[in-house]
Amino acid sequence: MVTPRILLARAITKLDALFGRGLVVTVGVILLIGLAISIATVAFINSAAPTTITITSGPNGSVFQKNAEKYKKILAKEGVTLKILPSEGSVDNLKKLSNPQVAVDVGFVLGGEVNGTDIDKLVSLGSISYQPLMVFYRGETKTLLSDFKGRRLDIGQEGSGTHSLALMLLKANGIEPNDGTGLVSTPTGDPVRALLENRIDAIFLMGDSTSTDSMRALLHTPDIHLFSFVQADGYTRRINYLNKLELPKGALDFGKNIPAEDLYLIGPTVELIARSSLHPALSDLLLEAAREVHSTPGIFKKRGEFPAPLEHEFRISPDASRYYASGKSFLYRTFPFWVASLIARALAVIVPLALLLIPALKIAPAIYRWRIESRIYKWYRALLELERDAFKPSVDPKRCDELLRHLDHIENTVSKITVPASFGDLFYVLRGHIGFVRESLLAKQASLSPAAIATADNPAAGPAE
Repeated sequence: MVTPRILLARAITKLDALFGRGLVVTVGVILLIGLAISIATVAFINSAAPTTITITSGPNGSVFQKNAEKYKKILAKEGVTLKILPSEGSVDNLKKLSNPQVAVDVGFVLGGEVNGTDIDKLVSLGSISYQPLMVFYRGETKTLLSDFKGRRLDIGQEGSGTHSLALMLLKANGIEPNDGTGLVSTPTGDPVRALLENRIDAIFLMGDSTSTDSMRALLHTPDIHLFSFVQADGYTRRINYLNKLELPKGALDFGKNIPAEDLYLIGPTVELIARSSLHPALSDLLLEAAREVHSTPGIFKKRGEFPAPLEHEFRISPDASRYYASGKSFLYRTFPFWVASLIARALAVIVPLALLLIPALKIAPAIYRWRIESRIYKWYRALLELERDAFKPSVDPKRCDELLRHLDHIENTVSKITVPASFGDLFYVLRGHIGFVRESLLAKQASLSPAAIATADNPAAGPAE
């Protein structure tokens, strides 16, 4: 039975045959291979583009919710499931995105909603539309927001972009809670009826919290007026995230001439905000969907004006900047999403491995040669020391015998060294040098024998007969 231990032993034997005997090198090679496999595994897992993402939209029937539904259909064609998480509006969307405990990836947020929220880990994929603030009211014509002081005003649900923007604009006109002005928030879908039934005097509406059908119904009601911001230029200069928007005469209904005169509105842009961890491929898909949904012309926008990389409180995502500059990446532009994702994952594995292994393969021969040569050259140091000891003036025959035994040990050890055939020249040169040192030692030993010493003392005697 082949056990894991036997398999490991066989692997080590093969590695020994390839790299030479050496525990350090064997273990090092195993660790390098393990590291490469680990890097490849991690890269393969992390490079995969998710096939499911979550968007936080707005209340049912709102423009945000309808846009999310359009995104969902477009992404489904690419095999990506978009989960829609209803919300109370822009402010609620931002809270969800900034809270790591909430499972959400992207959402619609109006400009000017930050208000101290931690947005370091959020990025903008760009602005996708203007969001005009519409103030509908009953009674005599009003020219300034300050004219609504003391009236009953519905400023939208708390948590919506309408609510926060209305509070800010009213405060700028000297209207605050508890000053005699009734600031109320009726349930979703009821503000229009409340205005028609004269239960309130004015309502503030934006697409993030109110359906387009409700706003259209109000525009066609004879005794209801749409407030025109005659100070629109002043608002946009003092509040840099607001835009001046013009609603031309008759733009909504030519036959009934609605509106009966040019009106000016103000409003922020809607941004598609994502967490910075959003996969680049999904960023491209979302922007493709945004382009399909929002690039058409409208009353307040030109054809192709949106999406656009308009930077306000949020920094533009690097992936979005690349998309606006050059479009979708080559892979996702050329192949279907799932094929491009698979190729991207494969490249994410191959590239790190190549960066790791190519330099390793280049230096491996040099390291291998150095290891073999070092196993041979270290014996030259022993030979040099031995030969240096042999020719010291104080050497005697007994010391020569010790040196010869040491040389025998060196020769026996060297003969057991296993080297590849390509290094045979170095091996045999070493053995030749061992033989040379042996001859020198034997000659030295012979010169120290009694007969040799006697001959050296009496040269005339010559050899004995």
